[in-house]
Amino acid sequence: MSKTATTRYDVAEHLRTPEEMAAYLEACLEEADGDAPFIAKALGDIARAKGMAQVAKDAGLSRESLYKALSGERSPDFDTILKVIGALGLKLHAKVPSGRLRKPTSRPSTRTAKRRAA
Repeated sequence: MSKTATTRYDVAEHLRTPEEMAAYLEACLEEADGDAPFIAKALGDIARAKGMAQVAKDAGLSRESLYKALSGERSPDFDTILKVIGALGLKLHAKVPSGRLRKPTSRPSTRTAKRRAA
């Protein structure tokens, strides 16, 4: 029986366009379930795809500290995350998860409104 040769998969090799990078980060944010080091690692993958030295320069960080912050072994400070996202040319945005209904705004009852008028 012959052995199967495998190579290590590196997602950074497949992130070529800003749209692919944004889609990858979006997918990781959806899967993270509050795991900050996981998001940091995803940002590290994108930074490697763009060139870690250039991202570090654009973010105003040293290359070494950027590697450490985005290793996935720690939770970097939020200001570091914001600097990196900006250096990558990406933006964060918020949206209501699908399937969640908005809570109706509460209105005073007629009785409460009458008491206030009196």
